[in-house]
Parts: sequence; structure tokens; C-alpha cells
Amino acid sequence: MPALQKSLRVSRRAVASMRQMAAERFVAVLGKDPELLAQMTEVGLIKREWLEEPGSGPMSDATPLEVLERTLSSVVERRPSLLASMGLSALEVLSASSDDEIEDQRSHLTVAFTDLEGFTSYTAREGDVAAARLLSEHYRTAGPIVRSRGGRIVKRLGDGLLITFPECTAALLAALELVEMAPEPLEVRAGLHVGEVLVGRSDVLGHVVNVAARVTETAKGGEVLISHDLREALPAEELPGVQIGRARKRRLKGVEERVEVSPVIRA
Repeated sequence: MPALQKSLRVSRRAVASMRQMAAERFVAVLGKDPELLAQMTEVGLIKREWLEEPGSGPMSDATPLEVLERTLSSVVERRPSLLASMGLSALEVLSASSDDEIEDQRSHLTVAFTDLEGFTSYTAREGDVAAARLLSEHYRTAGPIVRSRGGRIVKRLGDGLLITFPECTAALLAALELVEMAPEPLEVRAGLHVGEVLVGRSDVLGHVVNVAARVTETAKGGEVLISHDLREALPAEELPGVQIGRARKRRLKGVEERVEVSPVIRA
């Protein structure tokens, strides 16, 4: 029996080693075509975390429906004229055959809000056409960043976005990227909170969503703020290249207790 167990362990190590080598070769080949690699990560065929550590865990967690939804969202952002005549978003196309009521479907998600600081002033100064062009550019940049981290843009709120992520680390990294890729001359600000929310096809509701929105309102342009709950949910080990600043308690509109928030920056 001990000999059999030893043989099994050796076999498992050999299989793991072969998978690791195959994953590394796969990434090396894809790396020769950065555009294809970016498209595959954006639609969820490959996780960015898997690319950073080939062979660690599953290559993708996305379901076929999620891959389809992300693909359609990407097409709409890059070529809006394809669906403009129908007046439908990619998500509406997918759910057109059913109602859009929020059911009692609860999920533990990280919720993020972003907006463009100074967008109203920019519009008044530069005009509606320039503002619309800047906003379109921002959406085209934001979509791939969010999707490549496994997130979902739930809705657009004027110059802002409501986004959800299954994983808090991915949400934080995406928020930092969104801030870094802000459309000049404006700055993006972001606020994040985590917890249980009510989920629908085109909306998410609940106290967690409200807190995330209020956290965003207290952020400055170019700043990412996270709640205490999100900070506690992050991995114990430090995230490479990420620094979480000192926590401060702030009074948020509509929230009775003061909420502790922390700024996050690139180290």
C-alpha cells in the first residue's frame, strides 16, 4: 500500500509538471500575438491571473453565457452602429425574451463606482460634441479593463459606471487601471465596497451598493478609496505593486455610522 501511494504521488507530480510546461508554452505562443491575447482575456476565455502564473488553477471561470455577453458588449463599444438601429445594448439583446425584474437572487460581490471629476465643467467649456467624444473614448477603454478582470459593467450613469466583480482583488486592480487610463484632461475617481447584493440582469441593489456610491463621492480625482470591509476581504499577503494607505473614518450621506475608508495607490 505505501508503495502504491508513493507511485500515485509521483504520477500526480509528473502530471502537474506536464500541465505547467504546457501552460507556459501556451502563454509563450499567445504572447507573440498581443492583440489576440488581449481579446481572449477580455471575453473571459483566459483569466489574467492565470496568465501571470500559468498553470495555477483553471484557465477560466467564465461560463459560455458570460463569454457571449462580454463578446457582445465589446462589439457594441467598439462598433456601436451595429446595434444602434435596434436601440439595444448587448445585455438587452441577451435578455429581450424575459422580464427585467429584480428577483431575490443574492450574491456576494465587490461593487465599484467610478466617475469623471470635472466632467460637467468640461462639457460647459468644450461643448457637447467634445464631451460625447471623450465619454465614448472612456467607455471603450474601461470596458476591456473591467471584463479582463472578470468584472461586469452593470450600467452607465452619465459619466460614471456601476461595476461588480466576483473577486475583490480583481476589483481593486481594475479600479487602479481605470484611474490610470483616465481620458485627458479629466481624472477618474473610484470607490469600492463588498458584501451581499440583490442581482438583476441590468441592476444591483442593496446597502452595499449605496455605501460604494457614497465612498466614491468622498474620493478625489485620481483616487481609489476602499471600505474597511473590502480591506479586510483582501488577501493577507500584500498585493505586488499596490499600497493601501492609512484608514480614516468619514461621514457618508445616508449612512448612520461613520465608515472607515482607505486610499489605494500604486507602490
